Amino acid sequence: MPTLTVDGIEVSVENGATVLQACEAAGAEIPRFCYHERLSIAGNCRMCLVEMEKAPKPIASCAMPAGDGMVIHTKTETVKKAREGVMEFLLINHPLDCPICDQGGECDLQDQALYYGNGESRYGEPKRAVRDKNMGPLIKTEMTRCIHCMRCVRFATEVAGADELGTLGRGEGSEVMTYLEGTLDSELSGNVIDLCPVGALTNKPYAFTARSWELKKTESIDVMDAVGSNIRLDSRGNQVMRIAPRLHEGINEEWISDKTRFHYDGLAKRRIDQPWLKGTGKTAKLQSATWDKAFGAVKKALANVDADKIAAVIGDHADVESMYALKALIAGLGSDKIECRQDGMQLEADHRGAYLFNSSIGGIEHADACLLIGCDPRHEATLVNTRLRKAVRAGGLQVANLGPELDLGYPVMQLKNDFITLSQVLVGTHEFSKVLDAAERPMVVLGVGALQADAASAYLAREIAHKYGGLTDDWNGYNVLHRAASRVGAMDLGLTTAGGLDAALADDVEVVFLLGADEFDMGLLAGKFVIYIGSHGDAGAANADVVLPGAAYSEKSGTYVNMEGRVQMGEKAVFAPGDAREDWSILRALGDVLSVNMGFDSFAGLRALLYKDYPHFAEIDALPSDSDMNFGGDTSAVAQGEVSLADNAGVDGAGYYASNAIARASDILAEVIADKTAAGEATGTDG
Repeated sequence: MPTLTVDGIEVSVENGATVLQACEAAGAEIPRFCYHERLSIAGNCRMCLVEMEKAPKPIASCAMPAGDGMVIHTKTETVKKAREGVMEFLLINHPLDCPICDQGGECDLQDQALYYGNGESRYGEPKRAVRDKNMGPLIKTEMTRCIHCMRCVRFATEVAGADELGTLGRGEGSEVMTYLEGTLDSELSGNVIDLCPVGALTNKPYAFTARSWELKKTESIDVMDAVGSNIRLDSRGNQVMRIAPRLHEGINEEWISDKTRFHYDGLAKRRIDQPWLKGTGKTAKLQSATWDKAFGAVKKALANVDADKIAAVIGDHADVESMYALKALIAGLGSDKIECRQDGMQLEADHRGAYLFNSSIGGIEHADACLLIGCDPRHEATLVNTRLRKAVRAGGLQVANLGPELDLGYPVMQLKNDFITLSQVLVGTHEFSKVLDAAERPMVVLGVGALQADAASAYLAREIAHKYGGLTDDWNGYNVLHRAASRVGAMDLGLTTAGGLDAALADDVEVVFLLGADEFDMGLLAGKFVIYIGSHGDAGAANADVVLPGAAYSEKSGTYVNMEGRVQMGEKAVFAPGDAREDWSILRALGDVLSVNMGFDSFAGLRALLYKDYPHFAEIDALPSDSDMNFGGDTSAVAQGEVSLADNAGVDGAGYYASNAIARASDILAEVIADKTAAGEATGTDG
């Protein structure tokens, strides 16, 4: 470990650390524009200049490796003049449009010009102007502001896997643009907005709608997938104005997907803001009603119904508290038919390790072989795919895919799409078996496509992980890739029915509760009395007899469990519109109407009861400590079966941006779908 002196303070850093990192370890603040901890070093902006003894001139601290015995000065007159000079050059062509720039108030250039600039310019020549580029419906460009830090280019190439952004031209004529001036085709493209330090790339849908200092910032958890990305909801009044990522090293680092970032307008559209009740007659339609009338209709429908003819289906965005309240209500009515697996996953729920992403999302970086089985991480869990790409780029991970052919943005060995190939991998006769056998930390990732095709796929995947050393004391390589934010929490609560959705909604079932459930075959509801509790008027509400207005995830405090079993909390950012209420309170009120003792009278009481019955929900942001993998199963039937895995239709391509009710309500994401569809038609692809 090299030891060096920074402003008189001796500090030791790890081998390979830069002078900039050493300065920060010593408590010195170093300005920078091009340097970013998660991107390669460019050394473009020169703002990080420091003075090193025995060096003839100031050095770029971001690009200089820390060496033993170095003596660094960051506050000398030489450093001050160097930084002032660099800032003057950076501002030569920068337009003076801070009052109308969306970056205003959170702009690195503004902040550093104030602290490190000299306050005046000696440049009297005409300024350079650059034509704005079209990067699609999400990213607004003002390229005259660009200072060529190249953060966006490095992110697109290194993290997003979209080699479509670069620099054309030389000297004063150089411009950052997409090649052939096309849309930046990546599910992570919006992250360049956060990376850009000067307002050259800003949030197009958010443009000119609010200022940063007007917004209330609320910490929350993303529900667009099961990754559990940490996000910040920025709201003004009763409206969410934008969504930004929060740092979480173990999950999303500091990135979020475009669907997560831009679905926010869907939170206010197609909302259910009052109770609705279906009239009588064959052509009856939903009509507005009061809470009393709606509750009365529910009580009447349940008056003479046997307990075993009552069922419930859990939606993909439900929080743990609401699901626990629904479980208490259904149990109080005497039924145990409650199902959370809308997508038809055939998966054991008796052992927690059987349905978790046991390696953890951060643990992907420690794996050296990965077998994907019936999953599409790019569109089902974008930030998991980012981790896989990061591990592949580091040179330590080899990935194979058993399922439909995918473009994941990194090299993948494509295996045949059938279970015979999976059996060959297990017995060791397949080419990829050698890769798994040589791996120290192999991992198997089982997706919805496999679990929809055959229940025994889970046992085969476990056996592969076990045979090749993926289940040891310090490594669990068996993983399930979920799509739904509510899924793991629901399975922790035991909200599954033997036989799945078909069994829960069997022909003899008469009354069905839907907790925001919109993503299954609505034909299963034919002839049943349906009570829908949810926030958006989607498929579930359209097929309901009683609709009770619930709150979206941004309008309530709630607990969510991500695919790796990590319990996280989201806070309430805004109030629900109209007469809508938080889901748990609706279910608590229904308990009174139906004479069911729910066991709690407040949200605090609900959580206390939840923690008593399921103590692990109180362990916030902790990975599971014990994942029991000792579950059995007969793999003989699948070993000989020529069963193809599901192709995940509707999730990949444009369907990725319309995978749930909130996303389908978003005009921003609808514009993205239209843009990608048009681009696909122009290039002859499927978008």
